[in-house]
Amino acid sequence: MTYFLPETDPVLTAARGLALVHPDKVEVNAAPLFLRARAPHPDRRVALVSGGGSGHEPLHTGLLGRGGLDAVCPGEVFASPHNRQIYEAGVAAARSEGVLLIVKNYTGDVINFQIAAERLRHDGIPVATVLVDDDLATDAADSATGRRGTAATVVVEKLLGAAADRGASLVELQELGTRVVARSRSIAVAARAQTSPTTSAPAFTLDAGVLDYGVGIHGERGTRTIARPPVDDLVRRMADDLLDALPAGPDEVLALVNGLGATTDLELHAVSVLLTERLAERGLRPVLTVAGTYTSALDMSGFSLTLTRLDEGWADLWTAPAETPLTLPRPLGADSAATAPERSATTTSVAEPAPALAAGSREVLDRYADIVAQVRDNLTKLDQLVGDGDFGDNLSGGVRRAVKLADESGADGVAALAEAFLNDVGGTSGPLFGLLFQHLAAAEPGAGRAPSVAALAEATAGAQAAIHRVGGAQVGDCTIVDALAPAAESLAAAAEGGPADGSENAQAPLTTAAQAAIRGALSTASLRPRRGRASYVGDHALGVPDPGALAVALLFVALADIHEPTMATRLPAPGYVTVL
Repeated sequence: MTYFLPETDPVLTAARGLALVHPDKVEVNAAPLFLRARAPHPDRRVALVSGGGSGHEPLHTGLLGRGGLDAVCPGEVFASPHNRQIYEAGVAAARSEGVLLIVKNYTGDVINFQIAAERLRHDGIPVATVLVDDDLATDAADSATGRRGTAATVVVEKLLGAAADRGASLVELQELGTRVVARSRSIAVAARAQTSPTTSAPAFTLDAGVLDYGVGIHGERGTRTIARPPVDDLVRRMADDLLDALPAGPDEVLALVNGLGATTDLELHAVSVLLTERLAERGLRPVLTVAGTYTSALDMSGFSLTLTRLDEGWADLWTAPAETPLTLPRPLGADSAATAPERSATTTSVAEPAPALAAGSREVLDRYADIVAQVRDNLTKLDQLVGDGDFGDNLSGGVRRAVKLADESGADGVAALAEAFLNDVGGTSGPLFGLLFQHLAAAEPGAGRAPSVAALAEATAGAQAAIHRVGGAQVGDCTIVDALAPAAESLAAAAEGGPADGSENAQAPLTTAAQAAIRGALSTASLRPRRGRASYVGDHALGVPDPGALAVALLFVALADIHEPTMATRLPAPGYVTVL
């Protein structure tokens, strides 16, 4: 069992927990299980009852309360509720003009809600049904069951909740719900299936670099498997598929970006921007853009897009007040810059000209960029063992920024690295690397291909001192200093010996410095980190070399490759150095 749920009555226990957290909004009936709104709007003439299998939270229960649903019937995980739950919830919640049942189009849900409806009618309670069937992936002419009901259920329940609070009749609510469903379509994509509560394994497996397109919210496989494209292209494809299927009508739409359980808000918000831009390109106006996890599939990694073509007054229903456990976002103004963002190229203002560098500086940048591209994934894996796993991406992103800056502005290579890392790369390591690059840039001469050994020795020692002043790191702390200090000592010794010294250090000072830096970086595997995020994991870091120290060592490898190409052939390959 990978979920933190009790072995006995997990759904009932979770329902009690929701009522515990929201005692003013929710009450629980244990047998049969349903949840009921404590304080429905007094103007309601019709109760709204919905439900379905658990595992899709916050769907249904999150919209229980004033401005939302009157009762919710949760089944077991991915299993429909029993008709008795629905029937007794309907009896308990019924208002003067009856009950409207909101049903997602799955066979078990449909059967049990229809049986409950028959029982309610038999008791003389007026009842009607709205069937939600928005899933584009199952829109097949030869299907007897029709489209599945997915994330558009959130839209239906919110709009109907607002309309019910305004005193709409049973007929009016059923007609409104039917129209909202007809104007809504959804499509979902997954990179990883949800974990089965029974087997503790993924419900299905996907190869690396592929996605399941058209996946269902119960772990049903998608209609096809596709190679994973850039997210911009993926959102464009999904949006175009939805727009091609959406019935004609006004150009105002509600756009819902829904996480399937394991997708972060960071991702969902980024997708919402991409979706909004594509809608604008297609001539539509997203009056309402909503991003978050609203209809999950346990811990599935993926997201769905839902588009609802708005009719007059629907936007007002969405923004109407609600007192429910789930708070849905309010819209921005239609003319807001965030609604249709314009992307502009990043511009960099330079307060003063960068120091003049030799031509070799740009070659060092390009070589370092090649090395970092080779080892990014290795550095990421190492950082996942001792930190938060972002070092490889941060380093790679910073180097790419430097290359772009050098291409666009003509800045010299190491100076471009200094500017990119000091100004644009966040986290702990980014600015510290910026200090290192800044000192190395100052060491480059205005004429000639290679910097002098003395200048490099002074720059490296200066960088070490600056990093110590800023962060306090010393040799033995398992940081970048453990690679930087040996390189500085090696260069200082070479500078002191001078060109007349026949030693290897004097003949190939950069190669020797790179070797010293590599040895220092690899030695961090035997150290218990005392600074940085790795210090939090204690002895778990033993055996893992510090990724930042390896990146420093590889910088000296790049310097040696450019300025001492013959002697540098004795250095180990970057990929070998960074493999645990």
